[in-house]
Amino acid sequence: MESQNKAKEIVAQMMEADAFSQWLGIEVLDAKPAFSKLQMTVRKEMTNGLAVTHGGITYSLADSALAFASNAHGRLSMSIETSISHIHPVKCGDVLTAIAIEKNCSNKFAIYDIEIINQENVKVALFKGTVYRTSKEW
Repeated sequence: MESQNKAKEIVAQMMEADAFSQWLGIEVLDAKPAFSKLQMTVRKEMTNGLAVTHGGITYSLADSALAFASNAHGRLSMSIETSISHIHPVKCGDVLTAIAIEKNCSNKFAIYDIEIINQENVKVALFKGTVYRTSKEW
């Protein structure tokens, strides 16, 4: 229980200083070591000239989920490699949920899969991220 409380404190501290995640309108639904669940609503200024959401928006949501899940362990961690596959169009007004799940964790590196779904439970993007785990504690 103590590790979950510490994880929530770390994520709250990160969110407080994260102007970009705030601009995205991200809400932290859950955070614990090796896991995070975030949600946001796509706004008009997040769409491109084709009236679909810019790929950077789903990427950024997933990147925030990666950061929160990996840092929730209590060690300062940062991404060193990420990739995303956009598999379904996202429109203005869509409510996106990102779920980050740790797949492997060693002393120095951890790998996460992040799935992004819309309000109809349709997968819209799949993201994979690797983080470097520093020795610095939060």
